[in-house]
Amino acid sequence: MGNSVGPRVAETPVAVREGAELRPRGLVDLRDSGNVPAVLSYPADAVVMVSGLPGSGKSTLLRRWAEAALVIDPRVVHVACEAVMPTWLPYAVYRPRARWRYFRWLRTAVRGGEPLLVHDCGGRPWMRRWLAGHAGPRGRELHLVLLDVGVAEALAGQAARGRWAPRSAFARHRRGLDRLLRTFSGSGEVAPTRGPVREVASVVLLDRGSRERVSTVEFGSRPARP
Repeated sequence: MGNSVGPRVAETPVAVREGAELRPRGLVDLRDSGNVPAVLSYPADAVVMVSGLPGSGKSTLLRRWAEAALVIDPRVVHVACEAVMPTWLPYAVYRPRARWRYFRWLRTAVRGGEPLLVHDCGGRPWMRRWLAGHAGPRGRELHLVLLDVGVAEALAGQAARGRWAPRSAFARHRRGLDRLLRTFSGSGEVAPTRGPVREVASVVLLDRGSRERVSTVEFGSRPARP
């Protein structure tokens, strides 16, 4: 797949006002920020990926935002498959079927045209490219909300929910997320697009504090094309 599936993230960070509505374009870094918008506003048919380590608060955030759009969560498919399988059968045996069902659900939802919130661990760039490849030809923008809460916070989140990601999977997601965060950082300060995420129209970076302060998302009218 080429690099033409989506727009390049803009190199200029976006100004943010406390409690305002924000229409993300390019890079919006809300980590350690005193100015956090109450609402993130996207085009009517946008696909928004919410990414971060297992335990970083993605599911909690998506539950808070769920009234705005259909939430696509692979955990839903996992639980559905688990419910019809023998209890003695390891998940690894039927994982390929669960993943097939998940991607079929996601592809159908993208083709349906309604706004989507997609739960993702963020460590798989091919997933963004796959999703952009299905959304872009239909004129739908792909956006990314990335939770950067740190390893300790993510592990505490797993303990709080009573469900732990396998150690190997957590390490893999951590490596992928670290690579993605380095895309936007240099020498400890925000320096967007050293390695641009070409598939997305915007990236919103959240830490633990700003994650709690963005109360909702909304999907409005698509901006007029130039």
